[in-house]
Amino acid sequence: MDRTQQETGGVTGTLDKDYNLIWFVEQCLSNVLRLENYIADAERAGDGELAGFFRRAQGESRKGAEQGKEFLRRRLAG
Repeated sequence: MDRTQQETGGVTGTLDKDYNLIWFVEQCLSNVLRLENYIADAERAGDGELAGFFRRAQGESRKGAEQGKEFLRRRLAG
């Protein structure tokens, strides 16, 4: 079987698809935190337009994290 067609959970102990989902949630939450700094920087510079852009991006990252967490709950409970 081609490596691209198999899970490599034998190495990590976690199926790739579960690991990938966990990674996705972590990245979304990390973006939320990082964007908080970007928003503050834009506000300090008086750039409300950029701060608003980063707030919208932050909201999307929060939404992605929440959706990913719900997906994880369903997957890991079953």
